[in-house]
Amino acid sequence: MSAEAHNHDESHDHEHHHKDTFITKYIFSIDHKMIAKQYLITGIIMGVIGVGMSLLFRMQLAWPEESFKVFSFFLGEKMAPNGVMTNEAYLSLITIHGTIMVFFVLTAALSGTFSNLLIPLQIGARDMASGILNMISYWLFFLSSVVMVSSLFVESGPANAGWTIYPPLSALPQAISGSGTGMTLWLVSMAIFIAASLLGSLNYIVTVINLRTKGMSMTRLPLTIWAFFITAIIGVISFPVLLSAALMLIMDRSFGTSFFLSDIYIAGEVLHYQGGSPVLFEHLFWFLGHPEVYIILLPALGITSEVIATNSRKPIFGYRAMIMSIIAIAFLSTIVWGHHMFISGMNPFLGSVFTFTTLLIAIPSAVKAFNYITTLWKGNLQLNPAMLFSIGLVSTFITGGLTGIILGDSTLDINVHDTYFVVAHFHLVMGISALYGMFAGIYHWFPKMFGRMLNKNLGYVHFWVTAVCAYGVFFPMHFIGMAGLPRRYYTNTNFPLFDDLQNVNVIITVFALVGGAFQLVFLWNFFTSIFYGKKTVQNPWKSNTLEWTAPIKHIHGNWEGEIPHVHRWPYDYSKPGHDDDFVPQNVPMQPGEEQLHH
Repeated sequence: MSAEAHNHDESHDHEHHHKDTFITKYIFSIDHKMIAKQYLITGIIMGVIGVGMSLLFRMQLAWPEESFKVFSFFLGEKMAPNGVMTNEAYLSLITIHGTIMVFFVLTAALSGTFSNLLIPLQIGARDMASGILNMISYWLFFLSSVVMVSSLFVESGPANAGWTIYPPLSALPQAISGSGTGMTLWLVSMAIFIAASLLGSLNYIVTVINLRTKGMSMTRLPLTIWAFFITAIIGVISFPVLLSAALMLIMDRSFGTSFFLSDIYIAGEVLHYQGGSPVLFEHLFWFLGHPEVYIILLPALGITSEVIATNSRKPIFGYRAMIMSIIAIAFLSTIVWGHHMFISGMNPFLGSVFTFTTLLIAIPSAVKAFNYITTLWKGNLQLNPAMLFSIGLVSTFITGGLTGIILGDSTLDINVHDTYFVVAHFHLVMGISALYGMFAGIYHWFPKMFGRMLNKNLGYVHFWVTAVCAYGVFFPMHFIGMAGLPRRYYTNTNFPLFDDLQNVNVIITVFALVGGAFQLVFLWNFFTSIFYGKKTVQNPWKSNTLEWTAPIKHIHGNWEGEIPHVHRWPYDYSKPGHDDDFVPQNVPMQPGEEQLHH
């Protein structure tokens, strides 16, 4: 594919000589680098809320029916009378925790931050295709965050039908307390969030296709850009399906339709609904819900590719195989959603089809894992915090992926469905892996975003405590899940069968509290380094990609004068015939120099 697109003409330099005010520079900015910072800081704030909720409900699970002043302080007397958490409060916490972490942190903060920061800089563009649309997508995301958080304060309580909000619980305002105004706000927030994601995704796709600098063919793109590009395509295909489900659910709740309801009785009263099916909602939800796993994972995997190649000081292994695996994952992710529904009464033959496609997706995933390991093998490893988090991602991606083989098989899944085994699987393969990718990206590109370095020693503390605690939390869950402990029960004291598992819940909670507390080390490091960190040099990691050729001082347009042209692929590390162990993409090929086969 030709890459002759020239990025806005050079006259663009002269368009931005007017003085930026505080509002145009920091709030309503159309500069992709500022919008990336806005996404990141909003995502960190939402992450603090989401992780804080998980610590509260972990305390409830470890010490059920105990009184904690912290419950009354954060939840109020209505949801935690005398410091004892109610079951409605517990369900609300897991619902909003799941929603915030999956959508607002791991989708919007991860993709929004790094797609915005890196796409124009790494392809050699002045900015995104549409700065205005980019700004609108961030502000819609911010508005959806505000609406979601505000649902915590309504009198009837926030949504508490689980983050998957299955009807009929979510469709009937009178069903449970959390199906009232809180549920309506949840749906409104998600509708706005999806609009933000679609605007952002369309912008990323158009920018990658049209605005690459001279010489930047598709096979010279860094793997980060391939990951963001394919992620945006998956988002455009699958997010509208969830939007349709949310709109139909709003109509069922407020306008008397019956898309998801049929033959419903509440307290002996027959409701006038017929013809709908809650299983239809499951299909619509999971048609987004499974691609969503890879909308979260692929950007983290792209970041890991870049960080591992840079810090191994050698070319990424199997560049084209990595691209093909990203494309294969994107395709397969849209035809595996039924494995979330094996116990919904699905035809066994259809279940076997979904089992086959689910197990098939293990192949491109394994290609990525093996290629990371081969890149690390005999590399000159620079074990900085970004590299450690990337290696951590490879570990959790493999660990969590192995249990996916069990859950992808319909006959095995039935035994552990809706137990803590499932919680352990998806938190490791999706949640922790994506968080590690996000941390790796922050440690690696912080100098490019803020012109300063993060404290490396605090980074080491952050990584090691987080890594130990993450496995300490989620590894034991496999065993209590196989013992049959169901998820979403706010206490298991009514079931003598599970009494022996209570000590394991205490261990999990202790690890969670320690791991959560040590995220304060990261927050301290992040916010103090923005102002007081050591000033960075132009290319602190000796990396090849174009963003490190842009000046440290941010200018709207990225490069003063001409945009650099590209002469080589992005992974010419330790190449024979060169004095340095890195050769930036804008360095012309020497006479007789061999183009690496990738």
